Parts: sequence; structure tokens; C-alpha cells
Amino acid sequence: MDPISLQLGTRNLHGWLVRLLSRNLEWLDAKVKLFLPNVDLGSEYQAPDPTQRVILHLQKLHTQGPTTWKSFIQGVCMELDVPMDMEVLLMSTWGHEDGFPSLLEIGKESRSDSQLHPGLKRTYQSCGSSPRRKQLRKQQQELAKRYLQLLRTSVQQRYGDRTPGLGQPLAFHQVYVPPILQWSRASAPFHTQEGATTGDPKAEDGADVNIRDLFSTKASKGPRVTVLLGKAGMGKTTLAHRLCQKWADGQLDRFQAVFLFEFRQLNLITGSLTLPQLLFDVHLRPEASPEAIFQHLKENAEGILLIFDGLDEILQPCSDKETADPEDPASALTLFSRLCRGTLLPGCWVMATSRPGKLPACLPTEAATVHMWGFDGPRVEEYVNHFFSDQPSREAALAELRVDRCLWSMCAVPALCQVACLCLHHLLPGRSPGQAAALLPTMTQNYVQMLLALDPQGVLQAEPLLGLGEVALSGLESGKVIFSTGDIPASTLAFGDALGLLTSFCVCTGPGHQDKGYAFSHLSLQEFFAALHLMTRPQVDREALSQHVTLHSRWVQRTKARLGLSDHLPTFLAGLASRACCSFLSLLAQREEEWVAARQEIVLQALKKLATRRLTGPKIVELCHCVGETQEPELASFMAHSLPQQLPFHNFLLTYADMASLTNILGHRDGPIHLDFEGCPLEPRCPETLAGCGQVENLSFKSRKCGDAFAEALSRSLPTMGSLKKLGLAGSKITARGISHLVQALPFCPQLEEVSFQDNQLKDKEVLNIVKVLSCLPRLQKLDLSRNNVSVSTLLSLTKVAVTCPTIKMLQVRETDLIFLLSPPTETAAELQGDPDLKGNANQRKEAQRRSLALRLQKCQLGVHDVEVLIAQLQEGPQLDEVDLSGNQLKDEGCQLMAEATPQLHITKKLDLSDNGLSVAGVLSVLSVVSTCQTLAELHISLLHKTVVFTFAPELEEQEGIQKRATFPDSLTFQMPSEPSLRSPRIRLTHCALQAQRLELLCKALGGSCRLGHLDLSGNALGDEGVALLAQLLPGLGSLQSLNLSENRLSLEGVLSLTQCFSTLPWLLHLEFSSASQHIILRGDKRGRDLLAPGSLPEFRAGARLGFGQRHVPRSFCLKECQLEPLSLSHLCKSLEKCPGPLEVQLSCEVLSDQSLETLLHHLPQLPQLSLLQLSQTQLPPGSPLLLADLFSLCPQVQKVDLRSLRHLTLHLRSSEEQEDGCCWFTDCGLRQEHVEPLCCLLSKCEDLNQLDLSANLLGDDGLRCLLECLPKVPISGSLNLSHNSMSQESVLCLVEALPSCPRVQEASVNLGSKQSFWIHFSRQEEAGKTLRLSECHFKPEHMPRLAASLNQALQLAELTLTWCFPGLEQLIVLLSLLTWPTGVLTLSISETQKQLCIQLEFPHQENPEAVALRLAHCDLGTHQNLLARRLMETCARLRQLSLSQVNLCDAGSLLLQSLLLSLSELKNFRLTYSCVSSKGLAHLTSGLSHCHLLEELDLSNNQFGDEGTKVLLGALEGKCRLKRLDLSHLPLGGSTLAVLTQGLGHMTLLQSLRLSRSNIDDVGCCHLSKALRAATSLEELSLSHNQIGNTGAQDLAAVLPGLPELRKIDLSANGIGPAGGARLAESLTLCRHLEELMLGCNALEDCTALGLAKGLPQHLRVLHLPSSHLSPEGMLSLGQALDGSPHVEEISLAENSLAGGVPRFHQGLPVLRQLDLVSCEIDNQTAKPLAASFVLCPALEKIMLSWNLLGDEAAAELARVLPQMGRLKRVDLEKNRITAYGAWLLAEGLAQGSGIQVIRLWNNPIPPDMAQHLQNQEPRLDFAFFDNQPQVIPRST
Repeated sequence: MDPISLQLGTRNLHGWLVRLLSRNLEWLDAKVKLFLPNVDLGSEYQAPDPTQRVILHLQKLHTQGPTTWKSFIQGVCMELDVPMDMEVLLMSTWGHEDGFPSLLEIGKESRSDSQLHPGLKRTYQSCGSSPRRKQLRKQQQELAKRYLQLLRTSVQQRYGDRTPGLGQPLAFHQVYVPPILQWSRASAPFHTQEGATTGDPKAEDGADVNIRDLFSTKASKGPRVTVLLGKAGMGKTTLAHRLCQKWADGQLDRFQAVFLFEFRQLNLITGSLTLPQLLFDVHLRPEASPEAIFQHLKENAEGILLIFDGLDEILQPCSDKETADPEDPASALTLFSRLCRGTLLPGCWVMATSRPGKLPACLPTEAATVHMWGFDGPRVEEYVNHFFSDQPSREAALAELRVDRCLWSMCAVPALCQVACLCLHHLLPGRSPGQAAALLPTMTQNYVQMLLALDPQGVLQAEPLLGLGEVALSGLESGKVIFSTGDIPASTLAFGDALGLLTSFCVCTGPGHQDKGYAFSHLSLQEFFAALHLMTRPQVDREALSQHVTLHSRWVQRTKARLGLSDHLPTFLAGLASRACCSFLSLLAQREEEWVAARQEIVLQALKKLATRRLTGPKIVELCHCVGETQEPELASFMAHSLPQQLPFHNFLLTYADMASLTNILGHRDGPIHLDFEGCPLEPRCPETLAGCGQVENLSFKSRKCGDAFAEALSRSLPTMGSLKKLGLAGSKITARGISHLVQALPFCPQLEEVSFQDNQLKDKEVLNIVKVLSCLPRLQKLDLSRNNVSVSTLLSLTKVAVTCPTIKMLQVRETDLIFLLSPPTETAAELQGDPDLKGNANQRKEAQRRSLALRLQKCQLGVHDVEVLIAQLQEGPQLDEVDLSGNQLKDEGCQLMAEATPQLHITKKLDLSDNGLSVAGVLSVLSVVSTCQTLAELHISLLHKTVVFTFAPELEEQEGIQKRATFPDSLTFQMPSEPSLRSPRIRLTHCALQAQRLELLCKALGGSCRLGHLDLSGNALGDEGVALLAQLLPGLGSLQSLNLSENRLSLEGVLSLTQCFSTLPWLLHLEFSSASQHIILRGDKRGRDLLAPGSLPEFRAGARLGFGQRHVPRSFCLKECQLEPLSLSHLCKSLEKCPGPLEVQLSCEVLSDQSLETLLHHLPQLPQLSLLQLSQTQLPPGSPLLLADLFSLCPQVQKVDLRSLRHLTLHLRSSEEQEDGCCWFTDCGLRQEHVEPLCCLLSKCEDLNQLDLSANLLGDDGLRCLLECLPKVPISGSLNLSHNSMSQESVLCLVEALPSCPRVQEASVNLGSKQSFWIHFSRQEEAGKTLRLSECHFKPEHMPRLAASLNQALQLAELTLTWCFPGLEQLIVLLSLLTWPTGVLTLSISETQKQLCIQLEFPHQENPEAVALRLAHCDLGTHQNLLARRLMETCARLRQLSLSQVNLCDAGSLLLQSLLLSLSELKNFRLTYSCVSSKGLAHLTSGLSHCHLLEELDLSNNQFGDEGTKVLLGALEGKCRLKRLDLSHLPLGGSTLAVLTQGLGHMTLLQSLRLSRSNIDDVGCCHLSKALRAATSLEELSLSHNQIGNTGAQDLAAVLPGLPELRKIDLSANGIGPAGGARLAESLTLCRHLEELMLGCNALEDCTALGLAKGLPQHLRVLHLPSSHLSPEGMLSLGQALDGSPHVEEISLAENSLAGGVPRFHQGLPVLRQLDLVSCEIDNQTAKPLAASFVLCPALEKIMLSWNLLGDEAAAELARVLPQMGRLKRVDLEKNRITAYGAWLLAEGLAQGSGIQVIRLWNNPIPPDMAQHLQNQEPRLDFAFFDNQPQVIPRST
């Protein structure tokens, strides 16, 4: 058939009519004249072409209207010879009123298409009621009846002529058992035909759907589409054919016709076709009149069923573009889409089958979905009974299946069940029970046995099997499942057809074109043969084989149009990798088994690699199948342990076989696992596979497809899962029947800790039944019943359960939420765990029996009556932590009932009645609880925010018990008043629209409670009138702690009226008001409560005070952001005159005028109680400094004036008893030269000015000159700061010139660099020895004469430091040449850049001075840069001290030094440290030193000399009999080098100090050294630290020490001395009576050394260092007793010893101890208390180091108590301890008591960064940084 003939439409019908009338022109002309008598038919209607003539006539007739046209068509049918089928078509198309809508257009098209064959397009309508029409109708029905009978007969023949294949049992083709079908929730039918199926007819979750029910969907109109989803092998295709067979047999009588199409065949049609062609050409073509038959099908579409099998096998995508006419030709998939949407054959039934995955978009959303689950147990038995014809075979087969659980689970897949039965039929004869099933452990081996069973010869034929494998693999790779004759070799085709492995059928490739096709009997069989090919063909290399071992996710990507065809290929590859298949593959491949084993190992390694990856849920299931097929326990165990503990499965279908494979793998796992199934369609009996799975700890299901059958199956497995702790079954459609099964199973799961049944549409009865089980679950902690249907009455029943059940600790209900939280009894949990210790512990058992309950019933529509019932329940219940009834409908009455019942309900934390419709009138009734409830801590009511919250504190006895169990127990004692202190509740009535007229009622309601602590009335409408009235009523409310009146529309006058409360309210200490924010607070002492954020620290009870001693807290009055006019300030000052003191006043406003400032300062003398006046964020007038400077004389109590940037002013005023010097700070105030003289004149009246700060002003050089002139008149006794005043070198010169005229100047320091500092320090009296430090002044040559002249006049100058003041050496040389020193001593320090020179010179009192000391540092001797050094050394003939540090002695430099040393006959002191000297330089140095016979001190430490160099240098020691101090530290002194040293030491009888640290001295060297030291009887210091001296060396040294009577310091730290050597040293050191410093740390001395020292510590001992000495508490206690009372000990270090419980305890104390190091000593809170007490006995302590210990907040409290008593303490190190924010706050409290501590280090304590920052802002001396960030600045006196 040509493509043109495929187009059937109305235009073809028109062409046929034209051809008919062309043969009957005379009849047409007569009819035209009859119908158009008045129309003139001109020449155009007489065209010679008959076709053109007919078209013109028809157009004219059509234009006359539908009546004329209809009559004309009827005449054609009655009078002309028209075939029956065309007559029906003409009458149905144009024989009615609305036919033939566009004849003109059709006529035009028909001119070119008049030769086309007739087709079908328009919808058939009734032909009328005439006899002719009835006859046509009857003929049409007869044609349709004949066709439908023909169709039925064809289907019967198709399914009735099958005969058993070779080797197959008789019933092989006749067996059909319907699989399990389950409706999707959204598409379940309204009327399911129950009872018509086998199995359970009442399965409410649709677990057993009858085939008839597939066509009982909800859709009564529109498309009726059913999609049948099932995995491969579930029987989808079989069911489709079964439906056709049942229809042919008359069992589906509702359908007149059933058409079955397979997409695998439709894929072969490449062209477009219409629906009639799809029905008649592809399926079965009618014998005659297909148009009439199709018309009949359209008219009876509701009786037509079209089945499309294999929707997942579509090759072509569904087109999104739809044509205007749905009857246009299109692809098969597009026709399917139109059928589903109802645009074609509307009203028909459409059913499609598919594997789970992404379905095409053409399916309507309302399509019904049915899941096919395969076989359950009864169906497997039924299938076996049908399969085997004789009874013994049936029983034997069933016995094999029942014994082998794995084989039984495989039979859940119908295709595998068929294969298993075929194999059993072949294997059972001649085998004992169990042997046959043992040969079928996996799906792959079932297929292997099937091949052996089907072969009639019983011999494996390799060649045809491998041929089938090659065909199968090529088909899978190309997406082909239907093969033509040319695709398969003839021999292979014959072999497959003979064994039933291939099926043949007729294939339609297009309308009228048919061919014969072949396919494997099942797709899985094709995959099996493909796997065989991959495993046995050598052409498939290792990489290609491993690439096929992959996992296909069930979540199809959006870019894919269809699912893949190789679902089971990796599984079969894994199965063939089993050892059991090795011989089979070897035989098939005709290769050795080693070759096969290598191929199998490739697959196993690929699977192992996959097991290590992070896989999605679908891939995990597929991998479980693969690993199970391998039968490799090691691989299964590897995969099981590679799985994550949390294993989620979301939104993909899971069958019984999938779950069985998963649990099989989990059986190899040791640890617990959590399984989470969400949105997964699950086979109802899936939970059966979990039976006995002890690895599952958490199990959760969330799917609407889980129903009663699922719940019943789950209930059978739960008791066997011994490790299950958490069970979740949410979002299902379980009814009462399913819940009953679960309720019966739960008591057998005592280990459950959490159960969730949320969102299951449970009713009241089911919920109550579940709750009854709570008593049977001793470990249960949570029960979630949210999103179910629970009534208010049931809710009250649940509250009763919560009250009576001893394990429930919380019931939380909020709208749809319903959750029970339980707390299992301690003894019950312990007994379940087999804990024997708890049984004898009565205290723990009693603690476990203590119970508290939290009840949250939010938005539950509770009313007044419900509250009465609830109160009755709660009064008989346990202690309540919390009761939350917010969001209900209690109104005033219900709220009042709850408030009145509160004292009897024992609520310990909170009662929430928010959002319950409380009115203003109801507020006063609720306030009655304030006086009746003794445990109320806070009541917050806000009508605006609908808030009503009661907060409670525990009972007093209970609170004491809590404190004993808290972090800060016993030692945090508080100083309490003698009478018992009651709680002070906080009452917050915010935004309640309270007005002045309600205050009396309010105070009356609150007056019954004399213990009110905090009252918050913010956000109301009191106004000035209300505040004035409240001021009169406040005394009747008792002693408050705070009163908040913010946002009450107050003016400044109203606030000032509150100042009288300072006199009438003893508790009032602070009053704050902000005009802009309307913030006003009256409160008592804030310290300790506001230091940290609210709620961050525990509150103290009312009246409680830390034991820091009493402190005098001043009263404060704060006004912020107010307009401070003179009149207002006068009123303010007058109102404060009666306020008791001390008083602090803080003010702020935008601008303060001159008059306002004068008014304020004028009233200061009338406020003697004022101690502080502060103006912040206020713009002050420019003349403020002068007004304030005059204040010292006008108001004598002014002590300090601090004015900054003319915006911040602080005045400190002293009482009459205080006598402190005054301070005046005017920083950044714009002061210029013209202000200097009047300012100094005013300051001269101050007699006790200590500090004057004029920094950051605009004085300049002229201002400084003027200030220096006036300076002698200003009585400054401390310091003058002139930094940052734009000064130049001129100012420095003026300063130097002014020094002689300022006798009280002691020190001046100037830096003109980036620091811009300018300080002058004074003394009270004239003192000798002035100091001048000049930095970065950059003097020019012209400045040198003036600078030198000024310095020569400075008679008292003792020290001059010039740092980076000269651009080159020339200026320095000029300056030195100009200096003529007077009588006296001058120290001159000149420091330039680090690359140049640093020189320090001291000159004696001589007329011709010569330097006696020279120190060179950071220089390269001998370079051109040291011209100055050369000239200076030329003048140093009598040099006695020469010091070189960090110098580079090259050869030239060493020659210079040698020549210098040879000329220094009087040199006594020589130092060369941290320097680099060449080998020649060492020889030069040695030569020079050899001539210095008067040397008394030689320091060669910390240099980089080698062994040979050191040995050469030590030769200079020969003849140094006067040497007193020798330092050779960090020099290698081993072997022969030490011998040179000891030889020289033997002659040094005057030696007083010997330092040999880090010199590699061992025991042998120490022995020689000890012998040499016998002659050093004057030795006072011996340092041998960081060497390798052991016990032997220590003992040798100990023998010498008593012979050193002058020994005062010995350092043996960081050696290898053990207990033996330590004990001998201790015995020896007790004989050194003058010993002052003893350092033995970092040696393993142990307690024996400490005990030895304790027996006789030297009486003059000042320093004792024993860190890291392996001391225990016993040794430390003995040392502590020996040290106690020592009058000279200044420093003790015991760090890194274990001192827990054994820290030294002093009773007499150490009066001069300055530093104590106890770092890393395991000191805890318990030890801290006696330690802190010992600190008090050491009044001179300056530094305490307690870092890296175990100190917590309790220890911090102890330290905080003693801090105020330690006047000289400056630093406490507490890094790396366990101090929290609370402990830091306690330390801040201790600092606030006047301690002189500079810093407390708290780095790396458990304090949040934001809290640490807040604490440091409040108390800067708390340092939380890693580095010590204490600034090195000159402090201002306080």
C-alpha cells in the first residue's frame, strides 16, 4: 500500500462523489434545476471538463444551505447505484444538519487528490429514522457483529492451539495463577468486587485485586486508563494475554472487543498510521466495510479495551506537538497518547503494562496505577499443584520449596517460579529429599538447570547455546528484542525453537506489510544468554567484561526516553561467577576451569569495587541481588560492613525478592543498621523477610501503599528482631484491623525505645489501644501519634494516661501533633541490661522513682469544662515540670481556674495560658496567684501579644537538692541573712493598656505579696499622672529589685518626680531614662546580674551575697537623649539635692550650650554626695576646657576631669575623707596656642594636680613653647602628655632648652615618628638624674650646635637615649665632638637602624674623659660602616668593659678586635655572645684574650663555635687566675675540650660563677668537673642545666658541694638525674647553708628527693624550682610543711607534677613569696579551697600560674574570694582549665573589689566567644586571647 492511500479523510469522500456524478451528468443537471429553479446557470457551469462541471454544481448546491444539501445527498443515495458502505458513509457524514462544513476547501483539494482511495475521518452520526436508514443501520451492525465474532475466534485459535514443548510437562502452557495486584492509593476503585478472588477478600490495602477490578476505576467520564506496574518476570505480559483469552472465552462480557498490542512490535513500524489502520492492519483486518466497523467501535467505545504491553520498551519518544485534528496519522506512541487523553475513541478502556520507572508524559495524571507483586505462599503452592500432574510429584516439589527458604523466596517471581518448577520436574526423580533444591540456590543456577532440563539429549550443546548468547548480547546492546530470520543463524534458530527458548510470531511492519519475527521466550532469558556469552567468549576481554558489571538505578534520568533492557544482566554475570557454575562454564566454553575461574574473579572484583562506593537505594538493592548470586560469604560480609549505618530507600518499588536479598546481605553484618523506607511501593508481605534480622536497630516505613496486610506481615516479624530500638510506620492507610495486629506484637518487643505511628488516619479507639501498650514497653522513650484523628474527649483520656503512667515524662499535643516522651526507670533499664550494681543502691533507686511530667496541649480547642476535668486529673498526678495550654479557648474563667489551682498542681517550671482570650478584667484575677503560690518566679502577661506565662522555681528543699547535684555544689556558699529568704517573683504586665485609674486596684492585688522582686509595667498608658501616683504607692509593694516603666508616655518632668523615690525607697539604687526610646528603669544593685546576658548565669536568691565582703554601691541617675536646658538642669539638680549618696549622674543629649554647662557646674557644690558626673555623646561648647579647669578651685571635691573630643566628659568627685591627687585630661579638644596661658593660669590654682593630658590637640611648636614657659607655675606631680600635637624638631629643641628651668622634671620622652608621643614626667621634689629619650627626631646638621649647647646646659641629665635621630654617622660624630660633659656621669645610648651601630658609653668624672666601657651590638666589625666605632676605640685606652653581641667577626674585624685587646691592659670584663666568628677570627680572638691578664669576667656563651674552635678558644683561659665569672653555655665541651677547661679551672681559686648549660656534659665529664671544682672554694653560682648528667655524675657532684661554703645558686635542671642521684644531692644540699636558689626541675627525682630536701632546707633559700620532677602528693606535702614559714622564699615552681590532693598547705605563710608556678599539676576544685587559703598567707604574691589544670567554677569562686585581700598580686594565669562563663563572672566580681591585679589569663576555657567578649568589655583585665595582649602603656592613676 502506497503512503498516499494511508490518508483517509472527508476530502477523499468528496473525490469519490465527484467521480460518481461525473458518470451521471444528466441526472446531476436535472437535480440542479430542480433544487435551483431561479438560478441562471451560465456558461461557466457548462465546462467541457466533467470533473470541473460537477465541482461547480456541488458548490452551488452547498451554498443554498444545509436543507438543500441534505435533500440532495439523500437523493444521491436513493436514486443512484451507491454501494452499501459508501451509502452509510455519505448519510452519516453529510446526511444531517451540520455536515460538510467547508465544501469549497475540500473541492479545491479534491482537484488534485481525486484519484485517492476513500478513507475514514469524520465521526459517524445517526443516519436518520427512514426505512432506508434503518436498513443501513442494520447492515452496519451485522458487519460489526461478524467482525467481532471473527476477532473472538482469532483470539481463541491463538491461545487454544498450544501444545507442550519437547521435554515439558503436560500442564506447562495451561498453568495460570493470578499474581498479587495492588491498587495505588490515588486510583483505588469505589466499588471493589470483594470475595471474587482467592486469598483474603477483605484486604483493605488492595493487596489482592480481582482481574475484573482492574476496570472499576473512579473515572466514570473521560479517559479510563489503567497502568499495570511490575518488575521483570512478574507476569505482566502473561496477564495481558490472559485478559485476551478470558475475553475470548466470554469471561469479560463487559467488553465487545479487546485489542492487544506489544510495543516491542509497534517499534518496528516506522511510518505514521491512523487508529483504524492500527486496529485493522496491525491487528486483525475486517473482511469488508472497515469504515462501518470502525464507526461501530466508536459508537460503542465504552465496550472496547485496548491493551498496550511493554510501555517501558518504547523506542521513539512521545511528541509534545499535537496536531489540530486528533485523527491525523501519527506514530503508535502518539496514537496511544491520544487514546489515553480521550481525543481518540473517547470512552474506551486503555490498559498499559510497564516496569517501574519513568513513565512517558503522555499518560494522564488521573490514570489508575496497579502494582503487580507476583506470588505469595498460597499462590506458589497453587502454581506447583497445577504444574505437576501427579500427587507424589506435587508433594515432593512442595517439600523441596518449603525446606529451602532461598528457593521459596525466588518463587515469589512468577517467571522464576515457572523455571524452578521445570527444574524440579527434571531433578526430582531419583534424588533424595533436599538434593534437588540444593542444586537451585540462585536464580542463575535455576536457569542453568533449566537448560539441562530442556535438552532432550541430556548433553550440553555448546555451539548453539553460544550462538544464542551472541544473538542475545547484540540485541541488548542495540535495544532489539525481536529478531528477523536473517538475525539468527538457521541452526541456532532451529535449536532455540525446538527447546522453546525462542518464540516465533507474525510481525506487522506497516499497514499491509507482515513478516515473521523471533524473540526469546522471556527478556530475562535473553539477558541470561548474553551473560553466558560474556563469560565464555575469549573475544570479550577483561575490561569489556568488567564494564558490564554495573548497576542500573531505578530512577531514570530525565534525558532518557525509556528504561534499559539489561536489568538482570549484572545479576546473571554475578551468578555465573559462583564457584558452582565453574564446571558448567568450563564445559560450555571448552576451556580449563582455571581460565573460567579467572573470568569469575574479574566479576567478583568488580562487585567488590562497587560495594565500596556510596550508592543510592536502588543500586544497593541491585548489588544485594548480585552479591547473593555469587554465593561468596566473604564478599557478602564485605558489602554488609561497607554499608552505611543509615540506609535510606526513597521512592522506588521494592518486591519481596528485593527485601529478601537485602536481609540476606545484612545477615553477614556485625554492627547495627538503620533502614528507612520512604515513598517506596512495597509488596504487602515484604516485612516477612525481616524475620530474625538482628542487625536492624531502626526501622521506618513511610508510604501510603502500606495497609493492613503490610501491618499484619510486620507484626509477625517484629518479635523476632531482637535489636530493634526504633520503629516507624507513618503515612500509611492502616485501619483498626492492622493496628490490632501491631498492638498484639508490640508487647513482645521490650527493647523498643521509639515508636511512631504518625499520619495513619487512626481513630480514637486505635489511639487508645496503642497507648495501653506503653506499660509493656519498659525501655520506650518516645511514642509519636501525630497527624491522626483524635477528639477532645480522647485527648483528655490520654492526659489521664500520662498522669497515671509512671514512665511518661511529657505529652505534647499541638494541632495535629501528638507525642509521648517517656523516661524509663533507672532500675528497669539496668535490670534489662543485667546491671547488678543498682540493686543494692537504694539512693539511685529512690532517685529513679522521682517523676516529673510536662504537659503541652496547644491549640486543642479546650474549653472551661475541659480545664476542670484536666485540673482534677493533675491534682492527683505527679510533679509537673510544665503545663502548656496556649492557643485554646479558656477565656477569663478558664485562666482564673488554672491560676487558682496552681498552688495544688506542683508545677516546677512553667504554666503557659497564652492566646486564650484573656481580657483586661481577667488580668487582676490572675494576679491573685502572686500571693498564694510560694514557688512563682515570674508572671508575664501581655494582652497585645496574647501572652500569659507563669514561671516557677523549685521548692526550697528541692532546690537545695538540685544545688548539691549541680556543677557548683558545696564550696559556693553564700552569706545569707539570718532569717529565711523568700523568693522574689518577677511580675511583667506589658502592653496591657493599664491607665492611672487602675493602679490602685493593681497595687492592691499585688500588695498581698510582700516578696515582690521585679515589676515590669512597660508598654502601658500610665503617663506622668500615673507615674506620680505610682511613686506614692510603691512603698506599699515592699522591697523591689527593679521596676520597668518604659513606653508609658512620660515626659522629663514625670521622670524627675521619681527622684523622690531615692529617699522613700531604700532598695532603689539606679534610675535610668531615655527620652527617645521611652526606656525607664528603677532597680537595685545591678552588679552580678547584668554583667552577663540574661539567663546565662544562675540567679541568686534574694538577699544572697557572695562572700567578698560588703561594698558601698552608689546610687545612679541616668538621663539619655534628653533636651538639657538650663531650667531643666536646675530642676534636676534641686531634685537630687535630697538624694542620699554617694550619687552618680549620667547625662547625654545632642548639644549642651555654654549656659547649660555653667548651670550644671554651678550646682555641683550643692551636691556634696555626688561622686561621678558623666556627659556622654554630647556636643560640648569650645570653651569647656577653661570652664572645667576652673572647677578645681570652685569645687574642691572635684578629683578628676576627663574631657574627650568635646563629646565625652567625666567628673570624679571625692568625699571629704579621700585625699587623692587631681587629674585633668583634655584630649582632642581643639586647644591652640591662645588657650595655653589662660589654661595654665587656671590650673595653677590646683594644689594637687597629678596628671595633665593635653594630647591630640592643636598646640604645635608655638603652643609647646608657651606651655614650657608657663610650666613651672603649674603644680604637676605626675605626668604631662602632649602627644599628637603636630610638633617638629623645634619642639624637641625647646624641650631640651627648658630642662634646666624645670627642676621637677624627672623624665622626658619624645617620638616624632608614627607614634607621635610626647611625655614629660615630674616628681614632687627636685631629684637628681634626669632622663631624656628622643626617638625618630631626624635632626639636620643645622640642629647639632643648638642641641649640643642645650645638652651641655642640662646639669642634672644622667641618661640620654637617641634612637633613629640622625640620617648618617656624620651628624652623630659632630654631636659627640660638641659635647662637653660637666662633672658627673652620663649614660649615652645611640641606636640607629639595625644594620648600623648601637653604642653605649659611660664617662668618668675627669677633666679629659676617657671611656671605660664599650658595648657593640648588631654590627659588622671591620666594615666601612664602623668609622665611628674605630674612632671611639682609639680613645678607649683605659677601657675596662668590652661587650660584643650579635656581631659578625670576619677576618678583618677579628684583627681589629685583636689589636684592641692587645692595647687594653686594664680590661676586666669581656663578653662575646650570639655572634659568628670565622676560624681565623677565633685564633685572633684567642691571641688577644691571652694578653688580658686582669680579666675578672668572661662570657662566651651562645656562640656558633665547633668542637675545634671551642678547644682553641679555651686556650685563652691559661693564666686567668683572677677570673671570677665564666659563662661557656651552649658550647660543646665534650671529651678533650672539657679537659682543657678543667685544667684551667684548677687555677681559678677566685671563681664565683660558672655557667656550663647545654654543653653536652655527661657523667664522665661531670666527674672531672667535680674534681676541678674542689679548688673553687669561692664559688657562688653553678649552672649545669640541660646536659646529660645522670645519677653517677650527680653523686660525684654531691660529694663536692659541701666543700663550697659560699655556694648560693645551683641549677641542675633538665638532666638525667634519677631518684638515687636526687636523694644524694638532697642530702648534700642540706649542708650548703648559704644556698639561696635551687633548681632541679625536669629530672625524675621522685619523692625521695623531696623528702630529703624537706629534712633540712637551707635557711636562706629564696628560689625553689622543681618542675616536672615526678613528685606525688606525699612528697609535695612534706615540702610544703618544710617551706611553711620560710622568711626568705620568693619564688616556687612545682609545675607538671601530680599534686591532686597534695598541694602545699601553709599555716604560717610565706611573707615574701612573689611568684608561684603550679602549671599542669592536676589541681581540681577540691584542692583549690585549701590552696586559695594558702594564697592569703602570702601577702607579697605578684604572680600565680595555675594554667593547664582541672579548675572549674568552684575553684574560680575560691580565687575570687581571696583576690581583694591580695594587694600586691598583679597576674593570675588560668589558661586551659574548666572555668565557664559563670566562673569568669565570679572572678570579675573579685576584681571589682578593688584588687590591683593587672590581668587574669583565661584562654582556652569553655567560654563561648561572644560571652568572653562581653565579659572582657565589662572587665578588661580578663584576657581570653591566645597571646598576652596586655598593652604596655603608662597607666593613669586611679
